[in-house]
Amino acid sequence: MSEEIEKIKCLIIGSGPAGYTAAIYAARADLKPVMYTGMQMGGQLTTTTEVDNFPGYPKGTDGTAMMEDLKAQAERFGTEVRFGLATEVSLSHEVGGLHRVSIDGAKTLEATTVIIATGATAKYLGLESEQRLIGGGVSACATCDGFFYKGQDVVVIGAGDTAAEEATYLANICNKVTMLVRKDYMRASKAMQHRVDHTSNIEVLFNTELEEVLGDQVVEGVRVFNNTTGEKQQIAVTGVFVAIGHQPNTDLFKGVLDMDDTGYLITQGKTTKTNLPGVFAAGDVQDKEYRQAVTAAGTGCMAALDAERYLGSLH
Repeated sequence: MSEEIEKIKCLIIGSGPAGYTAAIYAARADLKPVMYTGMQMGGQLTTTTEVDNFPGYPKGTDGTAMMEDLKAQAERFGTEVRFGLATEVSLSHEVGGLHRVSIDGAKTLEATTVIIATGATAKYLGLESEQRLIGGGVSACATCDGFFYKGQDVVVIGAGDTAAEEATYLANICNKVTMLVRKDYMRASKAMQHRVDHTSNIEVLFNTELEEVLGDQVVEGVRVFNNTTGEKQQIAVTGVFVAIGHQPNTDLFKGVLDMDDTGYLITQGKTTKTNLPGVFAAGDVQDKEYRQAVTAAGTGCMAALDAERYLGSLH
């Protein structure tokens, strides 16, 4: 007996701030959205212990609690939230065409509109001590977590524009910022290097790599080594910011949707429209500039409105 294919108006792939906000707006517009959460329910924010910069939480909250709030709000309006991973897509090129999506390689759905909110994954070095202390002083977002290290000493790992930007941002609030650069030069643009060079409380250590993050529950320091001389040293810091880039979670859409050279989905103008009709992208999957929960939520709202208008245009 052949599998019965479920047909839905609005499918949301991903469950971070973008996905949940899209769900809230889509549900209120009676699009009866179905969300598949992906393997990391709640997205990147669930790895953040404290969230102090999202509007509406005057006393702050933590990432997991905030995602639970957003989920409850989406469900209140009728969103069906399901745990599962989109594993294959066959997207229509026709206006009004049905987009076919496989879940966990087992179930197939057909959706008139698809909102992609699969986010991005911060790149880490992969050291055991680094992974263990994520949320305990190790972070991949200075603008998210820098506030907690006001007046303290921190380390930034990386040599590109992102690392230089994070270091100069942290230098405004921290006592001292030490940059660890693996090669004997920085990859950052000349303008960004100039900013680093002219910030008095940033020290750059070239040919230097992280060997271990020190501390049991929280970061107490780092052990680094010079990859030319082999010399090791310990630096007392309370925060370690890894700024070696992000990887958008877009492998599923390669060769199907338009992307930039680093894999971020390209949206049209000030909309969330992709190059295919009825397919929209929101959040960090299409935003490599801001990467904040509140901007992701904003594009989630936009995607739901774009989907509602698209569906309206079909009648």
